[in-house]
Order: sequence, then C-alpha cells, then structure tokens
Amino acid sequence: MTDDARVTGLSDEERLAQLGYTQVLARRMSAFSNYAVSFTIISVLSGCLTLYQFGMNTGGPAVITWGWVVVGLMTLFVGLAMAEICSAYPTSAGLYFWAHRLAPERSAAAWAWFTGWFNVLGQVAVTAGIDFGAALFLGAYLNLQFDFGVTPGRTILLFSAILILHGLLNTFGVRIVALLNSISVWWHVVGVAVIVGALTFAPDHHQSADFVFTEFVNNTGWGSGVYVVLIGLLMAQYTFTGYDASAHMTEETHDASTAGPKGIVRSIWTSWIAGFVLLLGFTFAIQSYDKELGSATGAPPAQILLDALGATAGKLLLLVVIGAQLFCGMASVTANSRMIYAFSRDGALPFSSVWHTVHPRTRTPVAAVWLAALGALVLGLPYLINYAAYAAVTSIAVIGLYVAYVIPTLLRVRKGDAFERGPWHLGRWSRPVGVVAVVWVAVITVLFMLPQVSPVTWETFNYAPVAVLVVLGFAAAWWLASARHWFLNPEHQRTIAREAARKGAPEPVDP
Repeated sequence: MTDDARVTGLSDEERLAQLGYTQVLARRMSAFSNYAVSFTIISVLSGCLTLYQFGMNTGGPAVITWGWVVVGLMTLFVGLAMAEICSAYPTSAGLYFWAHRLAPERSAAAWAWFTGWFNVLGQVAVTAGIDFGAALFLGAYLNLQFDFGVTPGRTILLFSAILILHGLLNTFGVRIVALLNSISVWWHVVGVAVIVGALTFAPDHHQSADFVFTEFVNNTGWGSGVYVVLIGLLMAQYTFTGYDASAHMTEETHDASTAGPKGIVRSIWTSWIAGFVLLLGFTFAIQSYDKELGSATGAPPAQILLDALGATAGKLLLLVVIGAQLFCGMASVTANSRMIYAFSRDGALPFSSVWHTVHPRTRTPVAAVWLAALGALVLGLPYLINYAAYAAVTSIAVIGLYVAYVIPTLLRVRKGDAFERGPWHLGRWSRPVGVVAVVWVAVITVLFMLPQVSPVTWETFNYAPVAVLVVLGFAAAWWLASARHWFLNPEHQRTIAREAARKGAPEPVDP
C-alpha cells in the first residue's frame, strides 16, 4: 500500500469534473470524518450484538469467536481491493462508476447498471438491518425499565420512529450529522472499552477459554456441523458492511483520492480489533447460556449485561449500545442517500428527477434521504409474519453489498496493467489481493442464500433469494426494455450536465 508520487496536481473539483460530474454537494468533510462514517456504519456495537443471538444458535461461542477472526481477515482483502479503485475514481457514484470505467467498452454500461442495482439493494437492506437492530435493543431496554411488552407490531413502530429520526437529522441537521459521525468514533471506542472493562472485572464468574474458543452449539435443526459453521459466518460478515460509505462520501471530502481509500481500509482493521475484544468480553461474561439465549427481552446481550453487572449498570451500558446503534443508522442513511442521489443522477432509478434533487440551502439530497428510509421500512415489514426476517434482511445486505463490492474488483483484475492507478494503490499485491476478494465474495453469496433454520416453513424461510431475484429481475427487465439505450450514454450525460448548468452549477468537462 503506497502513496504514489504520480499526483496529478488537480483539485478535488477538477478531478471530479474530469470524471464527468459537476461539484454540487458541499465538500466539507476531512479525512477523519470520511473514515468516521464507515467506522460508524460498520459499528461493532450494532452488527456484533444485534446478531449475537443468531450466533449463539448457529455455531455458538466457537463460531462467534473464530468466525470473526476469519471473516475480518477476508474482509480486509475485499476492502484493500476496493480502496485502490476508489483512489482512481473518487466520486459518490462509487461502485457502479468504477465498474463502468473498468469494464470493456461494449459492455461497460451493463456492468455499471447491475453493480448499481446490487449496491442500492445492499445499502437499503443494511439501513434496515441497523435500524431494526436498534429497535430490538430499544425495545429490550423499554421492557426492562418500563415493563414495555415487546411484540412484532411494537418493534415495527420503534423501527419506523428511528427511521423518521434519521431521516429528519439527514434533512435538517447536516452539520450536526457530520459532528455526530466524528463523536460516534469515540463513542464506539470508549463504549467498547468501558463495556469490556466492566464485563472483565465486575462479574464473579467467567466462562473458561475452552468454552469461548471451542464450545459448539447447534440450535438450527440442521444435522451438518460444517453447514452450521458456514452459515454462522453471517454474524461477522453482516457487521463488516457499509464501508463503501467512504467512497460515496468522496464528493464531500477534501483530498478525496487518498482520504477515501484510507477511510475504507482504516475502518475495517480498527473494527476488526474492536469487535474481537467486544465479542470476547460478552462471551466470557455469559452466566447462563440457556437463560440468556431465551431472554424475554429478545436481546441476549442485554441479558448478559444484566446478569453479569446487575440491573443498574447493565441498563446504563445497554444505553451505550443503543446510542452506538443510533449513530450507526444515522450514518447509514447518509451513505445510502448519496448512493441513491448518484445513481438517480444518471437516470437509473424510477422518478430519478426527484431523487437527485439537492436542497438549495443545505446542498443535501433530501428526497434521496427519505427514499432510503422508506425502502428500509419496506424490507423490515415481513417481521410482522416471519420471525426469521431479521436474519434475512442481514443476508440481503451482505449479498447486495458484496456483489457490488466485488464486480469492480473482478473487472480490475481482468484489466491488469492497463488499470490507471490513483495516488493510493497496492503495487504488486494488487492482483493477488483482488483474486482472494473475488473468491471470498463468491463463497459468501452462495452461503447466505441458503436456509438458516430447519425445517423450512413460511415462518423460518430465508427470503433473501426472493428479494435479490425480484430486484435483479426488475433491473434486467428495465435494462432490456429501455436503459441499455441511454444509461451512461455520452449524449445522455451531456443532457444531465446541461440541466445542472441551468440550475446554476457549472457544466462539467466531458470525460
């Protein structure tokens, strides 16, 4: 990983214009703020803990611990490959723009179209997963503090309220959102340290190292231990999502061609370390596996805090967890809306002219913010009839995002030495890192489509393949019927540029 000396000397705005886009969004973010968005969306206090119950049933402590180690390493390969491409193409369009630039000319638009649609699906699903997890933990806290009965309907109401809150913050509190993202980094770091410290020193009883590193639990109904281990990787892999936010925020970041890629990589390795410490803290502190797994709160980590630390301290630290999850969801809506804004700027969503409008005062894509929130709500609604829906939403997030992550990497590997590097790159390690990333994503895409519970019924069905196929089918039909004639067509791009100019923005240079 090197900072290449071949710096073009172009400003961020000039480089963006060279790529074919006008600077419309306000460029206010520092390199740290860019990193903070991705670190916040990964959020070990969100992903690790909201799927901890899934991990307890699907492999238990051994898979929770070792799965995190393996998945974190493989995710670092994926992130390194993405970061190199981000440095070459620092635009909020991100992954689908990368695919367009890296694919053979005749098929470039098609590669970009499907990459973009997978990215939109994954972004919406990860927003749903984060805010739904926050609703589950908020419900657990309200149950403990106020005897609030937790039902699917009430959970959906909490989920809706959280989405509305995050929509409002991203609409009216633009500077506040940037500040909160920076605070979020320290909230996570200090929060993990305080929680793990409390779970280490306060309880009279801890589990043994053998329990944490070798205890295998299978409550899935499947007979194959290997199968359970593989699908159990979902807990860790879902947590390691959303770091493409650093790419989507590059049009709002100073020194984007180096700050964006560094934000991607730094967010992964710092989360890898923090998450490992956090998981060890919770797993060592388990007092009664069966009791905490079957907790009335519906959130075993909350019960672990209560049993290990007592009611008062447990509730206070549960609030720390909920706060981190709310930070995470807010950042996810931010990144999600930027992806929707960029994709609709190229006409790729129904009613694109609405979704890429920018508020004249705040210079934020307000309509895209609310589309992101609405899409997340729709994905969460099946929880009313399917108690396995949350795991399915997380599967959709992983599949959608990682397919979008790896398509540009695959194209970059195929391109070989013809790839024009940005100032941040992998040097001779580029190809081997890319190959490992592609193979890993191919494996997990298949894994997380598979049934997670046996027997498979309407109440346990993993609807991730259905959601993926519906979106893919819609995108394919639209492509064949219309989009192949105009998507990323140079004349279409010039029309968009003229529209931007009429709205007061300077017309970009043709790429």
